[in-house]
Amino acid sequence: MTALPLPTLLLNLHNAATAAGRPTPRLLAVSKTQPAEAVAQLAAEGQQAFGENYVQEAVAKIDALAALGLEWHLIGHLQSNKADLAAQRFDWVQSVDRAKLVKALAAHRPAALPPLNVLVQVNIDDEDSKHGCSPDAVPALAAAIAAEPRLCLRGLMAIPAPWPDAARRAQAFERMHALFSDLAAGHPQVDTLSMGMSGDYPEAIAHGATMVRVGTALFGARHRPDPQ
Repeated sequence: MTALPLPTLLLNLHNAATAAGRPTPRLLAVSKTQPAEAVAQLAAEGQQAFGENYVQEAVAKIDALAALGLEWHLIGHLQSNKADLAAQRFDWVQSVDRAKLVKALAAHRPAALPPLNVLVQVNIDDEDSKHGCSPDAVPALAAAIAAEPRLCLRGLMAIPAPWPDAARRAQAFERMHALFSDLAAGHPQVDTLSMGMSGDYPEAIAHGATMVRVGTALFGARHRPDPQ
């Protein structure tokens, strides 16, 4: 996939939202495996929010680019033994999928920082290869997050399966939106439904995504392969 200039991608998001009668979502630039220089270049064009999959890789970029005041989101699977570092260094963690992480993140969020923004990751298509809690586990996990003063429950995140059938993809997005609406009804601070990536963000926007996570369409091919 060829990279798009930031203004073009933002226009695409706006047009997709307008066509669907939805608000334009926030863009999270997925910078995993990209060098700090590429992040800095995009930041110079006005992009402020960046998503990373790996805690230690992200921390190196966070330190290198600290003067830019960027917003950093952890979107990859979080191991319990890295929860302390994630709580200390990120602004958002989008991949909370079990109660053990809730306690760890809350315990390690520094008092000098604002509460950590948290999304519950949902395995909406029940894929063995993906992390995330089951849809029926969302209410209890969300309640646990909301009960922690050092955390701020903001909503849900999902990576639906890339089904070839468009109707099947749409069903997954629609189920996520229904879960999000139910969650927001019980938690007034909930405002974020993070779903949609380079290959499917128009569909995600049509079904109510308020944040899309775009990497390849913005940066082009990955700078290097994901770590094994």
